Amino acid sequence: MPALPALPEVGSEREAVAPEHPVAPVAGGGVVGGGPDRQAVVGGGPDRQTLATAVRYTLQLLAERAKGNTVEVRVPPFGAVQCIEGPGHTRGTPPNVVETDAQTWLALVTGSLEWMPGVESGRIHASGQRADLRGYIPLTGLPRPVA
Repeated sequence: MPALPALPEVGSEREAVAPEHPVAPVAGGGVVGGGPDRQAVVGGGPDRQTLATAVRYTLQLLAERAKGNTVEVRVPPFGAVQCIEGPGHTRGTPPNVVETDAQTWLALVTGSLEWMPGVESGRIHASGQRADLRGYIPLTGLPRPVA
């Protein structure tokens, strides 16, 4: 059996130290990564926990204000709700689905992004005859972000 190479001494030039949770720079000056105990920031935006809370809160507000189960609104990975009165579904994939990312969702509910430009740009995926949130968003009473 061949001998194992000697380990470098601590502080030597050969010592390679890899971070426990590496981070990667991204455009805009933020970083992605940092491990589960550190907050990942992208472009100076909110940390993941704040983003998740804002998405879940606004999804809950939508469900309370537009009661029903005709349309399923999905904002992965943070949440999904069923809303809007009309024919519902009980099993399988719902026929009316709206899906978007968290930043787009928050822009919609605060009025920073209108429905049609969001759909036309591909930021919002809406399928089904009733998959239209116009008239329900923006959610009134939410502060509009400052640009």
